[in-house]
Amino acid sequence: MFAFASNFVIAQEAADGGNALGFLLPLVILGGLFYVLLILPQRRRQKKMEAQRADVEVGDEVRTIGGIIGTVVAEDDDVFTIDIGGQRMRVIKRAIAGKTEDKDS
Repeated sequence: MFAFASNFVIAQEAADGGNALGFLLPLVILGGLFYVLLILPQRRRQKKMEAQRADVEVGDEVRTIGGIIGTVVAEDDDVFTIDIGGQRMRVIKRAIAGKTEDKDS
């Protein structure tokens, strides 16, 4: 009879949820890992891209996210005008992937 009563108490404690920390701790750890492995590197890449776009000036050779390479000839509020072999093209600043590397240096 005593064994039955102790098993009943153990089963009842397990059904009540027991320790909430045992449930929340793995969720907090997974959330922290998600932030460190996914969100933080993406924010760093985004800040780096914004800094590169802010560094672009008239006369720089740039590459767009579509792969077009040209020289910046004019800059407006949020639009660059680039020269691509005699033709001029207007692109939004967000479409600039960055400056092209100088192959001479």
